[in-house]
Amino acid sequence: MSVYNGEQFLELALDSILAQTFRDFELLALDDGSRDATPQILLAYAARDSRIRPIIRENRGLVASLNQLLGEARAPIIARMDADDICLPARFERQLGFLAANPDYGVVGCHTDDIDEDGNPWPVTPPQHPTSHEAFIAAIEADTPLLCHPATMYRREVVLAVGGYHPAFRHCEDLDLWLRLSNRTRLCSLPEPLLRYRRSAGQVSSRHATEQQIGAAIAKFAWHERQAGRPDPTVGLTRLPPIDELDALFGRPGVSHAIRAAVAPTLVYAPSAMRDDGFDLVMRYLDDGGSRAGMWRTVARLVRFGQPFRAAQLAAALVLPKAA
Repeated sequence: MSVYNGEQFLELALDSILAQTFRDFELLALDDGSRDATPQILLAYAARDSRIRPIIRENRGLVASLNQLLGEARAPIIARMDADDICLPARFERQLGFLAANPDYGVVGCHTDDIDEDGNPWPVTPPQHPTSHEAFIAAIEADTPLLCHPATMYRREVVLAVGGYHPAFRHCEDLDLWLRLSNRTRLCSLPEPLLRYRRSAGQVSSRHATEQQIGAAIAKFAWHERQAGRPDPTVGLTRLPPIDELDALFGRPGVSHAIRAAVAPTLVYAPSAMRDDGFDLVMRYLDDGGSRAGMWRTVARLVRFGQPFRAAQLAAALVLPKAA
């Protein structure tokens, strides 16, 4: 568990881990330079339960924290957890049982019950995650959810063998990891909800929608390269290049256009994206001859997002002839 300013829900998360029916574990909890009471909470819990091993240090970001935790873990099986979620008591027992019975699987998640900041059911539930490896591969092709990161359990050696979490894919480091692992091991989720997954307006997917969606599209493109037997040029990168440089990175024309085409239709629904560089990406996509279907609804959406000037810019672009 990596925690940054997580005091609001941290005790609920810790209590749910300590209440697991499977009890032979260590809890590595890393405070990533929090400015709230997170380190004090972790140290207080560690004083009461020797299974908790806190790590308190300066802020380095989530990817660096997860890789450090992978390196310091002493057990062969890792369970991921976020500081605002709640494990059901049988989570570890069920997932460990699956991995023991299925040695060809390197990763197992579980279905979730999504909740809001007050613990109430989240009003919109996305499709649940695939329950077999074959369904997992089909979900990659269909661009549907693969795994809930804080609900996963995986074999440490398998994750280390692919280089752990790659820093270039900040804000979608889990998706990139699952895609790389799918070329090496089998992955799925158990069909029962074993985690209460908390959603909020402040989630990474809300605050960093543009960067996340671009990274996800590049990770998916790299997966297709590996599937086709071509080298993956993102390996070893610490930061993804601008979209305009992707043709050069992958060694052929059309990649930059394909990434914009994949990302633009998803960004029009994200308020944060339409207030930052995501809007410029959508406009460039249209300039390159991208589909204008539904874009008039985006004009109205921009007004609702408090962006009347950008709404006017988009409307002006839509009344101009489509680029050849």
